[in-house]
Amino acid sequence: MMPRLIKPNWPAPANVQALSTTRLGGVSHLPYAGLNLGLHVQDDSSLVWQNRQLLMTAANLPQQPYWLNQTHSSDVVSLVGQSHDAEQLPAADASVTMMTGQVCLVMTADCLPLLICDKAGTQVAAIHAGWRGLLDGVIENTIDKLSATPNDLLVWLGPAISQTYFQVGCEVRDAFIAHDSQASDAFIADGDKWLADLYLLARKRLQALSINATDIYGGDYCTYRQTDLFYSYRRDGQTGRQASLIYLESQ
Repeated sequence: MMPRLIKPNWPAPANVQALSTTRLGGVSHLPYAGLNLGLHVQDDSSLVWQNRQLLMTAANLPQQPYWLNQTHSSDVVSLVGQSHDAEQLPAADASVTMMTGQVCLVMTADCLPLLICDKAGTQVAAIHAGWRGLLDGVIENTIDKLSATPNDLLVWLGPAISQTYFQVGCEVRDAFIAHDSQASDAFIADGDKWLADLYLLARKRLQALSINATDIYGGDYCTYRQTDLFYSYRRDGQTGRQASLIYLESQ
């Protein structure tokens, strides 16, 4: 079965190509069954490479994506046409580029992927944002790498865990509120814990950067609940990774 891919529902310029993968398709076996793209989760590496090639073919990618060693940091790498050794991945949780054909990609299994482009179709970015990255400013650091003004940006929020299933401790809520008191809107009490809304926390960060609320799309999926469609670390523990990617075609 060929990979099932999700196309963002957003008004990006025609030369901006973006998508998220699902777990459907691919050749990995249980517990990674499907299109696992993560080499770091103890899956058979030969099967992961087959899955990556299936993604290349299904999405008609211009070249291998720029894979990252994601560490829940706020580090961002600017891509200017370089490639890299897949065994020596740069440590970062976001990438930006203005080069055509350079594929920015992040992997997730509950964390929030954000895809960004400018309305002129000249620059793109992909962000991996769990709560640590969101708190520490991975969105802000990525936007800072782009030359477009915030009101010229479009953002798509890809598949992530929904608030119903994302329980965190008081220290997480307190840290967000210390940064912005209005972040309290993104938390619901759950006994002595809290349920956190990654989508809303990201929207608040984006709007604080003067990105228009009407230019922020997505946030429609739940990786935890949609078992057949997505990998979820919170749900399964040992599991695969889906990817969200974006690149520029020649205009």
